[in-house]
Amino acid sequence: MMEQVPGALGTSASLALRLGQIIFSSASLLFMCLDVGFFSYTSFSYLVTVMALVTPWSMSLALVDAYSVFIKCLPRQPRVLLIVIVGDWTLSFLSLAAACSTASVTSLLVNADSSFCPSKLCGRYQLSAAMAFLSWFLSFASTLFNLWLLPSV
Repeated sequence: MMEQVPGALGTSASLALRLGQIIFSSASLLFMCLDVGFFSYTSFSYLVTVMALVTPWSMSLALVDAYSVFIKCLPRQPRVLLIVIVGDWTLSFLSLAAACSTASVTSLLVNADSSFCPSKLCGRYQLSAAMAFLSWFLSFASTLFNLWLLPSV
């Protein structure tokens, strides 16, 4: 009998993690894209690109989790779990890099001069970075739960 790891693929905790990832990555994307000038900075464009990858990835895995929870069928094939782990691992580190670069550039812009970044605009950039950090945290937690499950499959 395989152990049931809370937060692993196919559980209700995993569904909650995925829904949180969808909410935070979408919010990060929304706050960044409210300004049409975000593409002037590479780190902001990078954040938008990564969050645009994280959102559909999380949505598709949320559908798998929802199906598994409601049908009571756990997807425990080692190859599928390995693909999910590698995808989560990759996207979580890309999310962390994007959130860190966005936070650092925003901090630099805030401290440089108000002409580079008005306070309302910088506030949105900071909020976008914060949402990206929260999305990264949930994605990394999901990776660790699935990694914990992998040896028992």
